[in-house]
Amino acid sequence: MSHETLAVILFLTFVAGTLAITVWASRNTKDATDFYAGGRSFSGVQNGLAIGGDYMSAASFLGIAGLIALYGYDGFLYSIGFLVAWLVALLLVAELLRNSGRFTMADVLAFRMSPRPVRTAAGVSTIAVSIFYLLAQMVGAGALVALLFGFTSDFAKNATIVLVGALMIIYVTVGGMKGTTWVQIVKAVLLMGGAALVTLLVLGKFGFNLSTLLRDAADQSGKGEAFLEPGLRYATDASGLTGKLDLISLGLALVLGTAGLPHILIRFYTVPTARDARKSVQWGIGIIGVFYLLTLVLGFGAAALVGSDAIREQNSAGNTAAPQLAEEIGKRVLGDAGGTILLAVIAAVAFATILAVVAGLTLASSSSFAHDLYAHVFKRGQVTEREEVRVARIAALVIGAVSIVLGIYAQRLNVAFLVALAFAVAASGNLPALLYSLFWKRFNTSGAVAAIYGGLGSAVFLVAFSPVVSGKETALFTDADFAWFPLENPGIVSIPFGFLCGWLGTVLSKEYNNAKYAEIEVRALTGAGAEGAVHH
Repeated sequence: MSHETLAVILFLTFVAGTLAITVWASRNTKDATDFYAGGRSFSGVQNGLAIGGDYMSAASFLGIAGLIALYGYDGFLYSIGFLVAWLVALLLVAELLRNSGRFTMADVLAFRMSPRPVRTAAGVSTIAVSIFYLLAQMVGAGALVALLFGFTSDFAKNATIVLVGALMIIYVTVGGMKGTTWVQIVKAVLLMGGAALVTLLVLGKFGFNLSTLLRDAADQSGKGEAFLEPGLRYATDASGLTGKLDLISLGLALVLGTAGLPHILIRFYTVPTARDARKSVQWGIGIIGVFYLLTLVLGFGAAALVGSDAIREQNSAGNTAAPQLAEEIGKRVLGDAGGTILLAVIAAVAFATILAVVAGLTLASSSSFAHDLYAHVFKRGQVTEREEVRVARIAALVIGAVSIVLGIYAQRLNVAFLVALAFAVAASGNLPALLYSLFWKRFNTSGAVAAIYGGLGSAVFLVAFSPVVSGKETALFTDADFAWFPLENPGIVSIPFGFLCGWLGTVLSKEYNNAKYAEIEVRALTGAGAEGAVHH
């Protein structure tokens, strides 16, 4: 049996299984709390697995392994950044957010401020971040299928992106948060199992000696010792200054971005207590920490066994390094049949990864549209829960369609790199507003709106005029050059700008509500009254 046939069988089995879970979950989805927050019925361990499933995206599995395989040390910085980010989420956001909100990030902001402008801003920001993130998953899906079936035609890759988009819309519209969470739990277990298996086989090949693995990877990369030192990816001009600034910018975006990611933030609402919120983040950190250590072996293993040239030949951005490694190590250890089986398994797991993450993202953005924009801004709260959930399902359709179209155009970009942009947008717009709201007594509506629009606007604006969009072979528009902003990640400028806008908007406005701050402070620290209400 060829690996194509086997992969299709495994993939269809996973899809059939997850669709069955989704249909089962839909029977238990009776109201808005079920649709948005899974009825707050998940334990800390289950939610920790789901957080892992949500976070270990195609970017983590395919993109980071590819970046390490092509750039060595500089690629591994993505792993470190994604992992350290969880400490910020745990220490500053998880428990307070669970206690003071109901379904979306905007619930926290709207509590002590004028709700309509704040909900509008938060809704726009959530949808923008989710679409950036969805783009990355779609690009990963296209690259994966091209490798698996040997497709070279653009039509086949585009058809794959459409298929993934259609499936994610089904998961969200039918299963809501319950279905999506169970899909993520199943996927987290599969991904950890698949990554651990390939890692053990690679380490076994090198006698469980990391030094031998790293030395072979450096030799095969064609870069020698430079492969194991900083500077391969982030030293773009004679002085190396642009590269260093880009590196700092990337680090800021990754470390601060997680605490502002909408699809991660809504996960904290699915547990019954603040203690469970803490526990789920601790489990999440454990699972994610182990996984990112595995990416180190996967990336350097791909460099040593597959070689940078073979990886680039298949996909210039390196998005197929992990499945190529699975095929190569399978062949060397278990023969041709082993290579075929392992490639099919890893490809099916990677596909499962993409489906689970896009479902979470689509749910976050459609929930925000229905709950924040439709129910509270357009309808001023005069809306039934049933109508709100119906609008969320329609929004999932529209957002899915938009991300399919954009995904078709962004196929030349590395998926980990695309996700780093989503992190920069989240850290610039959402994080300043959230932190100020939870910790600054003087913060008000003007500050919240200014922080979100200022951070979000500056991040998107700088990306539009960066080398990501034009002026490079791997850019979105290869035949144009309007890149006057030299950095690929805007975080170093847009994140401080978001905080500055929030501060400036607040001090220039007279509005101030001491009683509401006192109330949200008690609620954030104790959880008292968090179940009951959205208040406007």
